[in-house]
Amino acid sequence: IDASGFLLSICCASTKPPRYKCGISKACPEKHFAFKMASGAANVVGPKICLEDNVLMSGVKNNVGRGINVALVNGKTGELLDTRYFDMWGGNVAPFIEFLKSIQDGTIVLMGTYDDGATKLNDEARRLIAELGSTSIINLGFRDNWVFCGGKGIKTKSPFEQHIKNNKDTNKYEGWPEVVEMEGCIPQKQD
Repeated sequence: IDASGFLLSICCASTKPPRYKCGISKACPEKHFAFKMASGAANVVGPKICLEDNVLMSGVKNNVGRGINVALVNGKTGELLDTRYFDMWGGNVAPFIEFLKSIQDGTIVLMGTYDDGATKLNDEARRLIAELGSTSIINLGFRDNWVFCGGKGIKTKSPFEQHIKNNKDTNKYEGWPEVVEMEGCIPQKQD
């Protein structure tokens, strides 16, 4: 290898940006889980939830659907416990309420809407989601886009929440707002 070729390889290898878990913009500190998530796009592309470089829910995995998509994760180990979606347009809110009540303390709860996640929500469902740390759930409306990460048993409001209202004057897609994305580092549950 000649000197210029050698220098070129040094130059360009070091300028490639590092890749962090789930493609987030910076590394998470120790004892934190990296996550990235996106709501659905209109009624076409489903939401995506990634934790620690594992895609938990996506259209490719074929485990997302219209309504509110939920991934439950063990807050100590980061292990996936369950994934479900609840149709809040044509479905019934009762199974969603029972599911929310069954979540164990110390569980990380990641949620993202697809198509419409609000029509069938009632006060009880909204209260149970607020108890997980959500502040936007009380204002979630028809076809709004929303992503949220909270936890069962947390005593504070979650910093991990994004909400875009459905507004015909500002919607990116006809009848739907733009996709909402969020990334961050979730503190691991300590004993």
